[in-house]
Amino acid sequence: MSPRPFITANFAMTADGRISTKARTPSDFSSAADKRRLLEIRAACDAVLVGARTLAADTMTLGLPADDLRAARKVRGLPDIPLRVVVSNTGRLSPESRVFTSGLPPAVVFSTRRMPTRTCTALAGVCDLFLHLAESVNLGAMMATLREEYRVKRLVCEGGGTLLKALLAADLVDELHITLCPLIFGGAKAATLTGIAGDYLPASVRLKLVEMLPVGSECFTRWRVLRAPV
Repeated sequence: MSPRPFITANFAMTADGRISTKARTPSDFSSAADKRRLLEIRAACDAVLVGARTLAADTMTLGLPADDLRAARKVRGLPDIPLRVVVSNTGRLSPESRVFTSGLPPAVVFSTRRMPTRTCTALAGVCDLFLHLAESVNLGAMMATLREEYRVKRLVCEGGGTLLKALLAADLVDELHITLCPLIFGGAKAATLTGIAGDYLPASVRLKLVEMLPVGSECFTRWRVLRAPV
């Protein structure tokens, strides 16, 4: 097996297990303390990964808007911000997205032969673009590329649920950070940690709780993915 980064994921989740509403509104329901925690986790990683829907919904730059965290990375001999990585099976990304126009170092995009030619041409000048000759991105190969070509040792996935489900199905997740928030959204079509509730994973993923910290009415948790001995 090709070497890959250690992969963690970070999500805020309502008490009824939702990470967004049916309308996929921006994930802005957690506290300022949780948003700071997100940046701290991001700053501790070499790369941050999101799917195209999350990128569009949250209009993200995937930067690090905290002077102290950027300074701490410099002290460690790291770039100001982690490598920014976007994955999209359809390739329907806007070259005008803030992740490409924010003036930050170029992002890395992984997509497929389904990407429209016009989009491919536009993105080629503003990001590092990898196109897999298939209908969906080979996530294992993507992680190997990030490890071998970009020296990414630790990566955090920040959404969405469909991407997390694919990573879990491919046995590529090592750790989960989940903030439990004091809200209930309801709705059968509101997104969960693994996308819209419906299909099972190929096999259940076993977790071990390794950290739990109540902060105000929220609870920060960290879980390790358990694997059977080889």
